[in-house]
Amino acid sequence: MADFKDGKIQLLVYTTVIEVGVDVPNATVIMIESSDRFGLSQLHQLRGRVGRGKYKSSCILLTDNATEETRARLKIMSSLHDGFAIAEEDLKMRGGGDFFGSRQSGLPPLKIADLYNDRELLGDTSHAAKELLKASPDLSEYPKLKEKALALINENGSEGMN
Repeated sequence: MADFKDGKIQLLVYTTVIEVGVDVPNATVIMIESSDRFGLSQLHQLRGRVGRGKYKSSCILLTDNATEETRARLKIMSSLHDGFAIAEEDLKMRGGGDFFGSRQSGLPPLKIADLYNDRELLGDTSHAAKELLKASPDLSEYPKLKEKALALINENGSEGMN
């Protein structure tokens, strides 16, 4: 890394494990293999490792996956440069993943709300839940709610509330 930063070497091959350490303003090209395996927000972060200096930069996204979904995702990357807009598109396409558990993408099993379209409603309910927990942190004042919450938590394999 130091040799790359100091200009002693001109090419650095790395994994995403060290990408946060790459801060070389004169870096101008990043090539991401198997780009279809990354989320759009992660691709945006990787792309941000180049173009920090005065030189024009390029981000090359490589994939052998020619599905319509991959084409749509890579089109988003080539047309958007705002991280928030990219994250919104990623959420629309892949979903938000599990609240409990290990699934990192896909829609959680919400029975009433839609994670993307009902963001304002979900924000309101989040605020209401925080207020409720301020009033009764262990939900002892709301035994039926506590019972339902414990059932949900235990159903998803997480440790329950006491």
